[in-house]
Amino acid sequence: MTFSIAAHHGGRFGIAAASSSPAVAARVVHLRDSVGAVASQNITDPRLGAVLLDRLAAGQSPREALDSVVGSEPSAEYRQLTVVDASGAAATFSGGRTLGVHAEASGPHCAAAGNMLSDPGVPAAMCDAFDSAAGELEERLLAALAAGLAAGGEAGPVYSAGLATVSANGWRDTDLRVDWQENPIEALGGLLEIWLPQRDDYVRRGLEPAAAPGYGVPGDDR
Repeated sequence: MTFSIAAHHGGRFGIAAASSSPAVAARVVHLRDSVGAVASQNITDPRLGAVLLDRLAAGQSPREALDSVVGSEPSAEYRQLTVVDASGAAATFSGGRTLGVHAEASGPHCAAAGNMLSDPGVPAAMCDAFDSAAGELEERLLAALAAGLAAGGEAGPVYSAGLATVSANGWRDTDLRVDWQENPIEALGGLLEIWLPQRDDYVRRGLEPAAAPGYGVPGDDR
């Protein structure tokens, strides 16, 4: 029901995901400043995202973190997980009960996975697109998600998509979601076009409120 990519670029972490089920990013995306990115999907247990990030923060590699969590998790055979750390190392896991056609792939500073796919080459296409794309991390993640859809995506239509990033500021500086709509990846791209030119200004509002610009909103008399 999901295809996603987790990635690291320039000290930032991000994940993009799409699914036939609603609100995919609410369950799949797990990010932590200066630590890593974890996608937890298939028959999803969102709690595993925090557990894996804790293992990375404790000094384990993505493979060590995955192996330790999978080895102690009774329901691991139902889970599909990807992990990327601050060095750009990546690891993936798909349990034996992962749904439908499923696959994983990894590339420089990224890892992708999918289940109920129309083609097992979808994750590899996503990693290739991320590696070759230019621009901000958000733009590279969106390119990867679009490449996954172009490579076949899910066996059925997708209706939700999300993209989030962290940049060591203490919160998600990008967190965009299309929770139920036809063509959600296209809609996500439209949101990103609106958001990206304003992103750094909103970060500045949090870190340096006296220096933050206004946007001419009624009631803002700065």
